[in-house]
Amino acid sequence: MKSKANKGGSRWNPARWWTARSRPDEEDKPLEALRFVVLDTETTGLDPERDRMLSIGAVRVHGGRILVKEALELYLQQEHFNRKSVPIHGILREGTHPRIAEAEALRLLTDYTGDSLIVGHHINFDKAILQRGLYRQGMQPLRNTCLDTGLLYQNTLLKTPLLRKKEFYSLDDLARRFDLPRTDRHTALGDAYLTAMALLHILDLLKGKGIHTRKQLLKAGRVG
Repeated sequence: MKSKANKGGSRWNPARWWTARSRPDEEDKPLEALRFVVLDTETTGLDPERDRMLSIGAVRVHGGRILVKEALELYLQQEHFNRKSVPIHGILREGTHPRIAEAEALRLLTDYTGDSLIVGHHINFDKAILQRGLYRQGMQPLRNTCLDTGLLYQNTLLKTPLLRKKEFYSLDDLARRFDLPRTDRHTALGDAYLTAMALLHILDLLKGKGIHTRKQLLKAGRVG
């Protein structure tokens, strides 16, 4: 029987919804064998409780390659519209892209991610707004393990008092560090693709630091 959407009934408990499945049987899997889904969301604002998703972009990464032809790009129907955020993402209430309901977008995304490792830049925000949407629609939460490219990148840096680390590194910081194009910044799919390119560079650097398995990678960049 289909569960009913939560339109303001029982209270949302993020801690319960952010518990990832553990995969002890895959701890020693080499990085080359891991399947990643790199994703990004564009939203009406920065509050997962009140704001809504406008678009979702995702790409698969496997075997050191970005599977561009398998990319996912979704635009959502806008029940909530924040004119102030338009200059950032450029998404208008009515646009040329077909819009789908939030529930359909989330179903397509969860089918797309499967049991892959989910990767994003400062992924906790994307994770929170996705989980909030799933809860709102009465759907099961994402249980995928999530990795943050910001945390992973910090683990590539030299551990020396001579190097002053920043508290966090933006996606633009990573693009400059790896000389990556930024032509589609602040579109969900563009940022997902940029994050995926950064991920490949980061994984190469992490191998030089002795990180070769899923277990070691999770220790370096897992969130939640």
